Amino acid sequence: MEFRKLPSRKIDSRKQALSAGEVAKRCEIAVSAVHFYEAEGLIHGWRNNANHRRYSRHVLRRVAIIKIAQQTGVPLRDIKVALNALPPNEAPTPAQWEAMSSRWRDLLDRKIHDLSMLRDQLGECIGCGCLSLSACPLRNPSDCLAGQ
Repeated sequence: MEFRKLPSRKIDSRKQALSAGEVAKRCEIAVSAVHFYEAEGLIHGWRNNANHRRYSRHVLRRVAIIKIAQQTGVPLRDIKVALNALPPNEAPTPAQWEAMSSRWRDLLDRKIHDLSMLRDQLGECIGCGCLSLSACPLRNPSDCLAGQ
């Protein structure tokens, strides 16, 4: 049996476009979040001939990155900077994802450290029972005049 190679067909991304509702459903977010991300410049779409918003499939990967970054506490402005460094209209490569996530990993490590310190101080504060407003490091940590 002989197989012949079929001519390659380039897929038109506009024919494969998703509506805001389809993006929202596949990413498990509200349609308003899709519009918000676009208004903030995190994702990009266009209007079709019927004046409906459409998005390329690569937006699904970008929204997944946005969700992961938000869950780790990365501010939207930092997410935008990272996404704007990527080639437009393409899903990020594994190497690009590694570069983004390593920067965010450092941020997450700092937050974990800060939260651990807060947890430890909170335990001491509750343990003593005083809740002193003048001496509590949680209530007024930078008050250099507290000793006067």
